[in-house]
Amino acid sequence: MKSDRRKFFTSIALGVGATAFPNFIKDFEDLEPVSAETLIKSNELSNWFDNIKGEHRVVYDGSEPHNTLPIVWNWAFLESNNSVGVKDDNITAMTVLRHSGIVFAFNSDIWKKFKLGELVSFNDNKTGNPALRNTVYEPQEGDMPLPSIQGIKDLQARGSLFCVCDLATKVYGSAVAKKMNLNPDDVYSEMVEGILPGVQLVPSGVWALGRAQNNNCAYIFAG
Repeated sequence: MKSDRRKFFTSIALGVGATAFPNFIKDFEDLEPVSAETLIKSNELSNWFDNIKGEHRVVYDGSEPHNTLPIVWNWAFLESNNSVGVKDDNITAMTVLRHSGIVFAFNSDIWKKFKLGELVSFNDNKTGNPALRNTVYEPQEGDMPLPSIQGIKDLQARGSLFCVCDLATKVYGSAVAKKMNLNPDDVYSEMVEGILPGVQLVPSGVWALGRAQNNNCAYIFAG
């Protein structure tokens, strides 16, 4: 039953994923689903959600790269609260990276090897070409819309939370494997190993959005 249920959800996800990059691969239905599983411990998830703190709480739905907005709005929430006298220790800004927005959760080695910029049509501002590095973890000059905007690493140090969808990682891992003629389980495993420090793998992005709202986080679409 568990295997059948996993195949059912994977099939749905593959179909939805086709709308995300219709020109990336012609025959999306021929993708081989990932069969590998990453054990996500419930106590680990509970401990991670325990990091939600303070009176002012928000969760951003980072469903697409949106020109770095899933990161920008996280920073903006902290800064705008600071401007009216609220300190970081009384604030939680969470970003859920799901659907094509998951690419921001991976290190630059994964971006380069699997051509994630091409996968989700995200360009490097320095080159104008599909990005081969994660430009939002430790941004370089010109990577963000404004010089003052901090990246994921600095925002984590201020208490911001970032998580990434496991289901979408499987789907996009399958797409990468198809394009590069690789084993989807191997691609998926490498992507999971390449998740940035402190970014939590969650069963799905929509699951995390629901849990965040159960923890009194206001929902905002990061678009």
